[in-house]
Amino acid sequence: MLIEECPIIGVNVKVWLFWSYLRRPRLIRFLAGCIPVALLNVFQFAKLYSSAGDMSELIINGYFSVLYFNLVLRTSFLVSNRRKFETFFEGVASEYERLERNNEIRPILERYTRRGRMLSMSNLWLGAFISACFVTYPLLAPGRTLPYAVSIPGVDVLASPVYEVLFVLQVYLTFPACCMYIPFTSFYATCTLFALVQIAALKQRLGRIRAGAPSAAGEHTRTLFVELKECLMYHKQIIQYVHDLNSLVTYICLLEFLSFGMMLCALLFLLSISNQLAQMIMIGSYIFMILSQMFAFYWHAHEVLEQSLGISDSIYNGAWPDFDESIRKKLILIIARAQRPMAIKVGNVFPMTLEMFQKLLNVSYSYFTLLRRVYN
Repeated sequence: MLIEECPIIGVNVKVWLFWSYLRRPRLIRFLAGCIPVALLNVFQFAKLYSSAGDMSELIINGYFSVLYFNLVLRTSFLVSNRRKFETFFEGVASEYERLERNNEIRPILERYTRRGRMLSMSNLWLGAFISACFVTYPLLAPGRTLPYAVSIPGVDVLASPVYEVLFVLQVYLTFPACCMYIPFTSFYATCTLFALVQIAALKQRLGRIRAGAPSAAGEHTRTLFVELKECLMYHKQIIQYVHDLNSLVTYICLLEFLSFGMMLCALLFLLSISNQLAQMIMIGSYIFMILSQMFAFYWHAHEVLEQSLGISDSIYNGAWPDFDESIRKKLILIIARAQRPMAIKVGNVFPMTLEMFQKLLNVSYSYFTLLRRVYN
């Protein structure tokens, strides 16, 4: 099965293949998408560096600069580790094809596949809607403004015809920028969903062992031993899968962790001092976007951690006292290893859980209230 044909990851892989971020690059398409967006981000930071005075303008410019820096960094990491991502996707496609032949696990696989595809498509539509808001807002704002404030040395970006050319160019660049940002989050979510499918398959196999008759002996004991050995190897395979996934996303998650609180605090502050309806709607859409993206990261990582801990429970709740001693020793090995949850970590340090996400929100809100009090 080709990686773009694998249903659970196909949506995101096809987007990356279209822009030549995977496999052999189509140079023209790559240059038309990635390079201009990176150049735009340089001019954004130049504008941010020269900004002064208006607090709301400074916050909006900072938000877009950090957002575009994030997507450029994501794409740079993807392209520089192209072969590593391709190998990972090939492993997912191979395992998906194998699980699809299992009639017992197929309903779970199809359910998570539908969920993953719906999540990927909804993220793309959400990104398209928010991007449309980005480029529409300047038309509603007083005076001449660009969708993304930039500063080009020696050029007046608000003078005709430079303003019109830059406006059209930024409208075009919003589309590849969306394709650089959104699929990475969807890739993360769908791959964690596939980890949940594998954990469910392991629990199912352990359940069949648990269903064995008490005090198995002879040939039946040897059969159980072989099956249990395969379960041990499959458990090790899932652990390696989560480890490989973590290596692909952990430092991007670290960047999100460092920038999330700052951006959320700044946008909440701007929302509280804004008196323009159009601006308030736009800020609300910005806040919703970063919250939804971060929640997708932490929710799915938390699910993997919780379900991996449930592996030991599925064994312990079975009829393990009735098995032969050699079988019980193997079961103890799985139970002992399952006490260390499979975790996606921020910078390979902190496990991503809903509790950590809640702490991030609490810290952001605390700084917002402090900033608001000082401003008043």
